[in-house]
Amino acid sequence: MINILGPLELRDGDSAWIPRGPKVRKLLSALALRPGEVVDIATLAEELWEDSPPATMTATIRSHVYHLRLMLTGESGLPRTGDLISTEATGYRLRTTADQIDAVRFERLVNQGRMLLDRGDPAESSTVLGQALSLWRGPVLVDVVCGRLLGGHVTRLSEARLRATELRLEADLRLGRHRDLVAELRGLVAAHPLNEWLHAKLIESLQRSGRRAEALTAFTDLRRILVRELGVEPSPELRLLYQTLLANESAYAGSSRQRVAS
Repeated sequence: MINILGPLELRDGDSAWIPRGPKVRKLLSALALRPGEVVDIATLAEELWEDSPPATMTATIRSHVYHLRLMLTGESGLPRTGDLISTEATGYRLRTTADQIDAVRFERLVNQGRMLLDRGDPAESSTVLGQALSLWRGPVLVDVVCGRLLGGHVTRLSEARLRATELRLEADLRLGRHRDLVAELRGLVAAHPLNEWLHAKLIESLQRSGRRAEALTAFTDLRRILVRELGVEPSPELRLLYQTLLANESAYAGSSRQRVAS
């Protein structure tokens, strides 16, 4: 198993190995993001040196591959890694199946979880999406200095992680787990302060948990952030939610006064 959803590592059961050297880690990462495909020399050179590849780039890449193979056979201690990288006419191929890359497994599970949610099975969807998110051990390739190509994949996978989190939250909300989600949603809006969807779900969860005052405060906090950072008001949907909260609060206060008077 090659894991990139966190530090780069090769894992077999309880045994894990991390390759040494920044160029070697870049090289293995570039191959791991296209498992079973030939990654040509030009693509590898762009990732390793961006716009300034050396005149000896082909020989240098060949040397990096050679040292990576030595590490795989001599240092990793993992079985069946000696022939993991094959030399092809135009580049190199990582000889592994797609499902042996954690990022590929993650995306497959997210697609499965999305389909389950669309079919009206939030319980199974939440389980599958939870499995997908559990594959993450930290930021993508956190120990690799990424160039343009790897950087694009890092951005894409990071956005996919957030979307998977949103889908899992939606599944849990459909299951009525509002109280259980408040703490998680507070953390998420702190990490993604401009994500109005997350703010809306926090406000909704607070309101459905009987914490109306906190829900109103959450809307006020969001509005302050949007005005300060972007100079815009919350979306019409959020403003409608706020008006609903205000109406409910007024109705609650009125009924309370009537009970006291009687």
